[in-house]
Amino acid sequence: MRHGQADGTEPVRTPGRGVVDEPAGTRGRTSIADVVVVKVAGMAAREIPGVHDMGGGLSRTLGAVRDRVPGGRPNVGRGVKAEVGERQAAIDVELVVEYGVPVPDVARDVRENVIGAVERITGLEVVEVNVAVTDVRLPGDEDASEAAGTRMT
Repeated sequence: MRHGQADGTEPVRTPGRGVVDEPAGTRGRTSIADVVVVKVAGMAAREIPGVHDMGGGLSRTLGAVRDRVPGGRPNVGRGVKAEVGERQAAIDVELVVEYGVPVPDVARDVRENVIGAVERITGLEVVEVNVAVTDVRLPGDEDASEAAGTRMT
């Protein structure tokens, strides 16, 4: 008489490998590319009220030009850098905030939303999210997309 495992399942016999006691979902390795974390973090950061744009001045200007090219897609990862290991990630985010919003509050909200989204979607532990506020959008300021549009026409 053959007895099953403690959880009531039978061990799996595989040709040439004997008995495998692990469930199918845990056999193998999952790797997550940096670009995945960058895109998830970029989307999460943009969801926060008070975030006007992301990235430094040059990257915003180049992004605005790229966005206007027919068939071009917006770069959701602009202003985000990520270092991804097997189980952990560290993320840097550059923001442009709206004038009048408390910068520490926006930074905290971005940090919390990025950590929540990346950990939920990727399963990675986010060890840190560094937020750099690179600019503030003042009322009446022309932003990079508007400036790029007037130069191109």
